[in-house]
Amino acid sequence: MKGFLLLPLLLAVSLPASAIVIRHDVEDAAYRVPASESPALADMPGEGHGALIAPQWVLTAAHTLPMHAGLKQVVINGTAREVERVITHPGYRTLPQTLIDQAMASGEAMLIVVFLASGDDVALIRLKTPVTDVTPVALYSDSDEAGQIAKILGKGATGTGATGHSPNGPNRTELRRAFNRITSAYDRWLCYVFDEPPEALPLEGVLGNGDSGGPVLIERDGQWLLAGQGAWKVVQGNVLTARPGRYGQVTCNVRMSHYAGWIQRVMSEQP
Repeated sequence: MKGFLLLPLLLAVSLPASAIVIRHDVEDAAYRVPASESPALADMPGEGHGALIAPQWVLTAAHTLPMHAGLKQVVINGTAREVERVITHPGYRTLPQTLIDQAMASGEAMLIVVFLASGDDVALIRLKTPVTDVTPVALYSDSDEAGQIAKILGKGATGTGATGHSPNGPNRTELRRAFNRITSAYDRWLCYVFDEPPEALPLEGVLGNGDSGGPVLIERDGQWLLAGQGAWKVVQGNVLTARPGRYGQVTCNVRMSHYAGWIQRVMSEQP
């Protein structure tokens, strides 16, 4: 659904995947990290991410799946992995063209926000062959995410909080890592705000276009656990002219603790 992702982004909301948007007063080099920072990161075709959560299973945001073709491969640890099947959550819904048209005509997209917030934007990808060269990331199962510091990673669009990033891409760049404090967690979503210095964390950042499905990790007992995956954001102002990724942006992510039961049930039911 990458075409749909970009559009909501242009519109004020989006469920895209992009590289990390960083502080304007910190060098980009401080955010760049090698692939070894997150070997369980999965690259979707073109843009977007997922995470290896079991040797034969990748979890992603449903809207990262190709819109008009079946998913054939994902890349994990630099190697293409063949896909056997994709299981999308039954509560996932594609964005109606009517809402897109209205937002494009008016520049106001609040109903898109409402629509996105009411869906289940999650999917599981079963690989043909188990991955043996990467340790899967474990899921965060507690419900105490609010107030905790999260680590976020992605290869999507990049820019700074002072200017945002171009909504026209590129949406696949270099791997970056940033941190943010989770401000709210309820039901399907956990969210955070891109604070402006001096309130910002030393390496504060947010996901950008092309980072959909990117991991949001919380540390517990020395281990980084998958608490969320990049989904959508609220862009301030007229959605036709505003630049995503500026300070004050709210980013919402699929909340893993909410979907743990569905994830385990799907994986256990597959032959």
